[in-house]
Amino acid sequence: MPSDTKSASDWQDLLRIAQGSPLVIERVRMPAKQIAVEGQFTLPELARLSLEDQVFVIAFLRCHGTIKEMEQTFGVSYPTIKARLNRISSQLEFVETNPSPTRPEIRTDLLDRLQKGEITPAEAIRALEALK
Repeated sequence: MPSDTKSASDWQDLLRIAQGSPLVIERVRMPAKQIAVEGQFTLPELARLSLEDQVFVIAFLRCHGTIKEMEQTFGVSYPTIKARLNRISSQLEFVETNPSPTRPEIRTDLLDRLQKGEITPAEAIRALEALK
């Protein structure tokens, strides 16, 4: 059995044993780099899903998010697929991939725009005062 398949199987066994209980990883080893780190590491959110939900998410990705194809794959109705997606998504925290700029970033941007002549000094002052 290839090592990737074996490690996936081991991971699935571990999830079955845990039965939804939280897992804490205490040692991470990278054999290729001969590095090991010990401490307490939490699992990524997707890894915290049940094995069945992980399979469902993988199938959803392979179907490119097409619910029609998911209906055929799992032999269930649209509302069933939507309900399961909603249940799974409620377990995951949304990660902002394009966060709003911080105040220092806004100030720097304003000063850059002022220096380039894109805004007047009065506009820059008003914008800076609005940040307070």
